[in-house]
Amino acid sequence: MTILLTPSRRFKDRLTALGLGVLALTFRLWHLGTPKGFVFDEVYYAQNANSLLHHGVELDPKSAAAQFIVHPPIGKWMIAVGIKLFGYREFGWRFMGAVVGAASIVMIFYIARRLFANYFLALAAGILMSADGLHLVMSRTALLDIFLMFFTLLGFLFLLRSQHFAAGISLGLAAATKWSGVYYLFAYLGFTLYAEYRLNRALELENPAKVLLREKVLKRITQYILIPISIYALSWIGWFFNTSGYDRQWAKEQVHGNFEFIPASIRSLWHYHAEMWNFHTTLTTSHPYSANPWSWLIMARPTSFYYEAPKSCGVPACAQEVLALGTPLLWWSGVAAIAVTFGFWVARREWQSGLLLLSLAAGYLPWFNWQKRTVFNFYTIAFEPFLILIIVFCLSKYLEPRKDGLTNKWRRFTSYGFLLVIVVNFLYFLPLYLGSVITYSHWSSLMWFPSWI
Repeated sequence: MTILLTPSRRFKDRLTALGLGVLALTFRLWHLGTPKGFVFDEVYYAQNANSLLHHGVELDPKSAAAQFIVHPPIGKWMIAVGIKLFGYREFGWRFMGAVVGAASIVMIFYIARRLFANYFLALAAGILMSADGLHLVMSRTALLDIFLMFFTLLGFLFLLRSQHFAAGISLGLAAATKWSGVYYLFAYLGFTLYAEYRLNRALELENPAKVLLREKVLKRITQYILIPISIYALSWIGWFFNTSGYDRQWAKEQVHGNFEFIPASIRSLWHYHAEMWNFHTTLTTSHPYSANPWSWLIMARPTSFYYEAPKSCGVPACAQEVLALGTPLLWWSGVAAIAVTFGFWVARREWQSGLLLLSLAAGYLPWFNWQKRTVFNFYTIAFEPFLILIIVFCLSKYLEPRKDGLTNKWRRFTSYGFLLVIVVNFLYFLPLYLGSVITYSHWSSLMWFPSWI
C-alpha cells in the first residue's frame, strides 16, 4: 500500500515521530542505573554479554569455564554494545534495551501510518505503546525479549513495504535472539504467498497457483527461510572461532561418531542445539512468578523483577519494586479489541485485520503447546505491538466516516478520552515501572489483585 504525502504532511509525521522517540527515550534513560545490581535475569544476560564482548563466547565469570547457554547470541551482542559504550555497569548493560524500546515506538507510528493512512491513528499507536508499563519495564531491563520484539516489529515494517529481503534479515535476527522468532518467519512467508496468490487471481491469470509456484515461491523461500538461516548461523561466529565455547569440541571427543563427513564444528553445534531444545522442552522448575499463557492478556500474574524495602522514604515502611506489569486498562481493552477485530475479519476479510491477528497469533498461540513449561507473563512483550495495532484497528472502525463523509464528533472526543484514560492509568502505576522508592501504603494501593504480589 503506497501513501502519498505532501512535504508538509511528511514533515509533520517526522516531527511527531521525533517527539515520540525523544519522550520515550527520556523515560527509558531516566535513572536507568536504578535499581543497582542485577535485576531478575540480568544476572545471566548482562554477564553473558560481557563475556561475548571480551571472549567471543559465554564463559563463567568466576571460573572462566564454558557455560551452557540456552538462547542464541544476537540479543546478548546487543546488550554488549551498551557495555562497550558505557562500561560494565547498570547503565551500560541496560542502555541498548532503552534505545531499541524508544525506536520501536517510532516504528509503530510509521507502521500505523502505513496500515491506516491516518495521522491520528498513527499518533494513537505511538501514544499507546509509550503508555504501556510492560514496554517501559522491558526497555529498562537487560533481557532478551525487548530485542526479539524490536527485530520482529522491524520485519513487520519491511513486510508492509514489500521489502522481503530486509524482512527476512530482520526476522533472522529475531530468531537469533530467541527461537520464538521462528514462528514469525513461517507466518509472514505464508501471508506473503497467500497475498500474491490472491493478486494472481484478481488479475485473472490462468492457473494462478502455477504462476505463483514458478515465479515467487523459490524467491520467497530464499528470503524468509534461507537468508534467516544464514543470519542465524552467522550469529554463532564467536563460537565457531573460539575453541573454548560450550560443546565446541564435542564432535572431536566422540570415539565413533556418525556423520563424520560433516565438519566437526557443525556436528558440535548441532549437538549443542539438541541440548538447548531438551532444556526448553523439559523446563518445569517451579517459580513463584510463572504464569500460564491463558492468563497473560489480562495480566493476572505479572513478573516482579525486583523488590526491596529500603529505609529512605520518610516513614517506617517503604517499598521499591520493578513490576513487569502492562498498563492494565490498555491490556484489558486489548482483549476486547481482539474479539472485535476477529469479528471484522470474519465479516469483511480486510487484510489489515487478518495480518494483525496473524502477527499476534504467531507470538502468542505457540506457547499454549507448552502447558507444563515454566513461562512468564513478560513474554507478551514480543507480540505487544500487534495488540496495540489491533486496538488502533478497532479505533479506525469506530471512527469510520458517515455516509456524508464526516466523522462523528462524539466518537472522536471519546477516542481522545480513551487515550487520556490509558495515559492516566500508566502514570498511576509509574512508580512500579521506574522502581521508585515509595511508602509501603502507596505500594499496597497499587496491588489491585493478590496475584500481583
